Amino acid sequence: MEWISPVQNRRLGVTGLQVSCLGLGLAALGRPGYINLGHAHDLHLNYDPAAMETHAHEVLDAAWAAGIRYFDVARSYGKGEAFLASWLRRRKIDPNAVTVGSKWGYTYTAGWRVDAEKHEIKDHTLPVLLRQLAETRSILSDYLNIYHIHSATIESGVLDDSAVLDELARLKDTGVAVGLSVTGVRQPDIILKSLTLQRGGVRLFDVVQATWNLLERSAGPALMEAHAAGMGVIIKESLANGRLTARNSDPAFVEKSRLLYESAAAHGCSDDALALAAVLSQPWANVVLSGAAAVEQLRANLEAMRITVDDLPNVGESPQEYWHTRSQMAWN
Repeated sequence: MEWISPVQNRRLGVTGLQVSCLGLGLAALGRPGYINLGHAHDLHLNYDPAAMETHAHEVLDAAWAAGIRYFDVARSYGKGEAFLASWLRRRKIDPNAVTVGSKWGYTYTAGWRVDAEKHEIKDHTLPVLLRQLAETRSILSDYLNIYHIHSATIESGVLDDSAVLDELARLKDTGVAVGLSVTGVRQPDIILKSLTLQRGGVRLFDVVQATWNLLERSAGPALMEAHAAGMGVIIKESLANGRLTARNSDPAFVEKSRLLYESAAAHGCSDDALALAAVLSQPWANVVLSGAAAVEQLRANLEAMRITVDDLPNVGESPQEYWHTRSQMAWN
């Protein structure tokens, strides 16, 4: 298959874990509804759980064939953990041959509906950690390598909760790396704060997962500092939930679409490959997640492995504008 490009493996910070520079996130594969543009089309409007599991396995097979060895899920990704676990076991993949990260802190509440009033509820308290960790372990078992706080923010106060931090330290003592994913305008603040938290004289957090893309670059300096300190860095939402692809038909985005198209044409690639390559070019990024919800999307994303992007197109937004726009995106 000529479309497959070699995906390099590298060490994830000081964790010792081996990861592929391109990973696969299952946010769009594990549940009927998600905020990616065109998500309903990717699933062909077929939300039967068995059909969705088969579809997810097809994408996972393509990712594995391409050399992808990092997979990212969460308790709130519907059946994402279960789909990944069933694939790992049916393919008889050695736990030592793959790195899996999951997340706790959101509870899935959509009831397998796209039109649910509330798709997930955020709660970063100790009882939720204990419940969701037990659930994750029962599903992923020996495949769990990293457990992240899901969307930690300054406002949630989770990094000030000693009971939660102590429990995460106990988890770390069992050999599971402890991480946090971050979100929102204050991403840099929460990243820098995570660098200061210790238990037993050792930094608690091993890995940080953050949003960085051509539209929202504000976390870059903090991620560089985290990387220099030995934290593993995983980048999510590289395509801005589809806003950096040809699917974005927003009239207000026309000029930015033109700049993206011109830059992609100059590199001989698609918009999405350009956007992913821009993140892969950042020296502090250990893993860049593809959120592909279909095999053809993954194939397009893999083209990023062939491209070097030094001159980033001038399409950046303020963090306030970016996160406001993201908050208005519809589940589909």
